Amino acid sequence: MISRHIRKAHRRVALVAGAVATLLVAGTMVAGNAQAAAGCQVAYTAPAQWQGGFTADVTVTNLGDAINGWSLTWTFPSGQRVTQAWNATVTSSGDQVTARNLSYNAAIATNATVSFGFNGSWSGSNTAPTSFALNGVTCTGSVGGTPTPTPTVPPSPTPTTSPSPGGGDAMATVAAMQPGWNLGNTLDAIPNETAWGNPLVTQALLHQVKSQGYNSIRLPVTWNDHQGPAPAYTIDAVWLSRVRQVVDWALAEGLYVMINLHHDSWQWINGYPGDRTNVMNRYTALWTQIATTFRGHSSKLVFENINEPQFTGTSGDAQSDEVLRELTVAFVRLVRQSGGNNATRLLVLPTLNTNSNQSQLDALATTISQLRDTNIAATVHFYGYWPFSVNIAGGTRYDANVEQDMVDGFNRVRDTFVAKGIPVIIGEWALLSYDYTRPGIIERGELLKYFEAVGYQARIRKLTTMLWDAGSFLNRNDLQWRDPGLYALMKASWTTRSATASSDQIYVRRTGTITSKSLTLNLNGASFQSLRQGSTVLTNGSDYTVSGNTLTLTTAAVTRLVGNRAPGVNANLEAHFSQGVPWPISIISYDPPTQSAATGTTNSFLIPTQFRGDQLATMEARYADGSAAGPANWTTYKEFWSNFQPDYGANTIILKPEFFAEVRDGAVTLTFHFWSGTQITYRVTKTGTSVTGSAT
Repeated sequence: MISRHIRKAHRRVALVAGAVATLLVAGTMVAGNAQAAAGCQVAYTAPAQWQGGFTADVTVTNLGDAINGWSLTWTFPSGQRVTQAWNATVTSSGDQVTARNLSYNAAIATNATVSFGFNGSWSGSNTAPTSFALNGVTCTGSVGGTPTPTPTVPPSPTPTTSPSPGGGDAMATVAAMQPGWNLGNTLDAIPNETAWGNPLVTQALLHQVKSQGYNSIRLPVTWNDHQGPAPAYTIDAVWLSRVRQVVDWALAEGLYVMINLHHDSWQWINGYPGDRTNVMNRYTALWTQIATTFRGHSSKLVFENINEPQFTGTSGDAQSDEVLRELTVAFVRLVRQSGGNNATRLLVLPTLNTNSNQSQLDALATTISQLRDTNIAATVHFYGYWPFSVNIAGGTRYDANVEQDMVDGFNRVRDTFVAKGIPVIIGEWALLSYDYTRPGIIERGELLKYFEAVGYQARIRKLTTMLWDAGSFLNRNDLQWRDPGLYALMKASWTTRSATASSDQIYVRRTGTITSKSLTLNLNGASFQSLRQGSTVLTNGSDYTVSGNTLTLTTAAVTRLVGNRAPGVNANLEAHFSQGVPWPISIISYDPPTQSAATGTTNSFLIPTQFRGDQLATMEARYADGSAAGPANWTTYKEFWSNFQPDYGANTIILKPEFFAEVRDGAVTLTFHFWSGTQITYRVTKTGTSVTGSAT
């Protein structure tokens, strides 16, 4: 993975006060009827406080006769001001504050409660109010009784949220969401739905996703360009309506749906450490509006508070974990208090950067423990072992390093969360550089092995997976899979394993004597059944043999399959097994590639290359002294596509400007590795912006 330079985190001076005060006061009140029994109790807490700002929660219990319509008044003793409220309309006149009901929480039955909250500003001190009045009558703690003393609650940095009442089984809900699919680069696109090349979402698309076996859909949403200014930060009504329309379409298909704040994470939320009041106000305003809009929706709708949270201006990951905790606690609290189905809705909480490093998992586990909420899931993302996922440092194959990285990460999330009853959603997964528009970065057979393993390794650990699809997998225009074989393998992995092999390619020299060819089978619990070419079943013995886990094509079969030995793929086979999907095998004729001299510039340099049936796997770059040349100089193997790119149609290999940007003047020897096993070298010489090249 990309190395991280971890700095020692400096302990931040905490400006968090726990429950500033809890007031239990009672008395008599008359609201509309002089004979009505009246009494109320108010609990006021300020569980989070930072320099110049704080969050407050207010819970009102009606001890008297039922009321319909309420206002709660109090006086701030230290000049505080309310900046953003939820679940109530709050107005102020100097230090005098009035909170009035909204349409959905006007009625309070006897002994029932209503809650609201707000963010506020302070300077000097933040002393809690000591007296409240409900509908004009002071609350003192009983119906006609004497005042109850106010208990003292010591400040504490630990947030607490009462367990959500009732609700479903979070583990069962997350299990029912498997498998999941992401509607990527769409509602999260900047500045609008079609800006990143995908068409408008249709009901037909969501129907197709469901019909293909997916049980949940993640709808990443970027809100930044669809919000009004402070202090209300009102979401554009047209945009909110569009998000709701897509949510409703997906729910109508029977899908679980997860919505979030997506690229907002790096557009403005990341500035929270240096601008706490404004960012928190905007964040709570946004989630308050979302929660209010969807509080009546089915419990199959779930909320994820932030996508890939990241922060600027912190001293390191430890402080970033802490500021993420503050945002997470505020999110859970305001959603729970927004009423309706939000009281028990599944809430999905990410680690810092949604990574699976143990320190970040531990930080989230601590937050979840403090929340004491039973309807919570954790989420991380997984895009594979970095050298393999982008094809750098010689990471061309799905090898033991790639698998161990996967197993270790999945084990950590299982042991930290699932083993303790907290479900985990792999909210995004794929391979970092997989994209149908950039073929060849990851060889298809190696890609298949990776995708098969992710399905299996996640399934046995009870992790729900949500494929990141920005249009690379399902074609949004014709609603067909771009690679049906890859989809079939992924679908099989939801319930079983598929066998694979050491390669999906058998290369045969175009000239010379033909010999038998062997592959090593990775049976994955299956047994070999047959080898087929289309509808023709090949004959065991004369066409192939299987000994243990070795499949060997006989000389006679190879001779027949290569035909006239034209460069490229001459035949396609499938190995069938007792479970899972067949393994594809291409029979390819080739001659070693050749290259010729070229001139160009650092902005445009093409190496004439006759591929002759072969395909490029990777490229090395070395100076004359043998040291690595070009970007990522810790390895001689350069990043596929970012630094170099084959163009098979034009018979060239493109050396990118990004490669030359980090090459010093002088000679560089390039070694090109091909999938047949062939290696050829080529020398380029850079002088300023001029480049010459010659075959060696």
